[in-house]
Amino acid sequence: MLEVDVIIPVYKPTRKLLALLDGLMGQTLKIHRIILINTEKKYFDSFIRGMDFQEKYKRVSVYHIKKEEFDHGGTRNYGVSLSKAPYFIMMTDDAVPGNEQMAERLMSHFKNPDTGMAYARQIPGTDCSLLEHYARSFNYPKVSCVKSAENLEDMGIKAFFASNVCAAYRRDIFEELGGFTGHTIFNEDMIYARGVIDAGYLIAYEAGAEVVHSHNYSGLEQFHRYFDLGVSHAQYPKVFSGVATESEGARMVKTACPYLLKKGKPWLILKMVWQSGCKYIGYFMGKRYKKMPVKLVKAFSMNKEYWK
Repeated sequence: MLEVDVIIPVYKPTRKLLALLDGLMGQTLKIHRIILINTEKKYFDSFIRGMDFQEKYKRVSVYHIKKEEFDHGGTRNYGVSLSKAPYFIMMTDDAVPGNEQMAERLMSHFKNPDTGMAYARQIPGTDCSLLEHYARSFNYPKVSCVKSAENLEDMGIKAFFASNVCAAYRRDIFEELGGFTGHTIFNEDMIYARGVIDAGYLIAYEAGAEVVHSHNYSGLEQFHRYFDLGVSHAQYPKVFSGVATESEGARMVKTACPYLLKKGKPWLILKMVWQSGCKYIGYFMGKRYKKMPVKLVKAFSMNKEYWK
C-alpha cells in the first residue's frame, strides 16, 4: 500500500479544518500522517480548547510557526521536510474532501513514473455565488487530463495550471526539482508545476478527486489578489513569459455570458465585467510593481506580510 502524508498550512482555524481532517480520516486510501503547519500557536490553542484534539486525531501532528516566518513556498517546504513518505498531498485549511476517493484517485496517476504531480477538482461550496460557481467549473472541468510541455503551445498557461489547494506530489521528483521556490508572494504551486513539465514530467488533473473550495471575493478583493498574481508573474518571467495569460480571462468572460443568460440572471454580467476589470487592473499594476512607491505596493497587495 502507498504511504502518503498530507501537509496543510493552517492560520486561524475554523470548523472547516475539522471537516477537512474528518474527510481525510475517512479516505479509502489510508493517510499515513497529517502534518499541520500552524501560524501563531495562540490561535490554534484557542480553537481546540475544550476538545480532546490529539485523542480524536491521532495521526495528526501540529507544528507552530510565527506569522513573520510564514512563506507560501518556504512553509510548505518545511512541512515536506517533516515527512518521510514517498508521496504527499498538499492542501489548504479551507478545502474539504468532496468524496472518499479523493486521495486514491489522485495517487492512481503515479502508476506512471513520469507523473510529477496530480491535482484535484475544486467544486463550489453551498454558499458559493453563481459567478464563482462558473469560475470553478471553468478552471476545474468534469473531464480529467494529463499535461506535458507539448501542451504549452496550444494551452498556454493552462498547460501548467495546477493548484495546491489539493495536489499530490512524488517526493523524488520534488526533491530533484528543489521543491517550492522560497519566499514567494503567491503562485508557488504553478511556479513548481512549470518546473515539472520543463523537466519532462507530467501534470495530471483528476476530476474524480474532489475538494469543496470556493471564495466569494468582492471586486476589491479580486484587485488585491490579482495584484499579487501580477507581482508573481513579474518576478518569474522565465516561468510566465511566452505563454498566453490575459487571454484566459477574456475567454472566461466570453463563455460566462451565455451561461448567465441561460440561468436567467443577465444582470450578473455587469457584476462579472466589474470584477473582471478589477482583476485586470490589479494584474496590470502588479506586473509593474517595481515602478511604484513601496507604500502603494503594500496597500495594493493582499499578502502584506510578504513585503516585510
